[in-house]
Amino acid sequence: MSRKDCFYCKKDEQLTNLMIEICKMPSSILYLNRDQTHKGRCIIAFHSHKRELFELSEIELTSFMKDVSMAAEAIQKVFQADKINYAIYGDLISHLHFHLVPKYKGKTEWGEAFVNSPESKVLLNNGENKQRIETILDQLNITRGI
Repeated sequence: MSRKDCFYCKKDEQLTNLMIEICKMPSSILYLNRDQTHKGRCIIAFHSHKRELFELSEIELTSFMKDVSMAAEAIQKVFQADKINYAIYGDLISHLHFHLVPKYKGKTEWGEAFVNSPESKVLLNNGENKQRIETILDQLNITRGI
């Protein structure tokens, strides 16, 4: 997949059908996944088109991993997850991104890898999405010290 075909770069309808932008971070963009089968699931994408972690400079890698860590901490605090799963695939969408998937003991797929596209999805209404985004933003501001 080239940059011109990448929905993270184009920011087109394909992207907005899957996720909602929460905020820009120093080296990335944080999104709320529209499928909330795992309450609080987000995606964090590097700000420019890179395919692999090893393509980043040391400074970019450090900054990106700080963004990932900050976002995961905010998600854990807001949604009281027992564990955050981190996943990088990119077979089909080669833009560097992490899936940040909160997991809960005794709930969906605890102790297993999460299913990226489950047959049955949990889709929220606009107000519920907005509320989740606002609580994540509030926590990020605390985490960032703003």
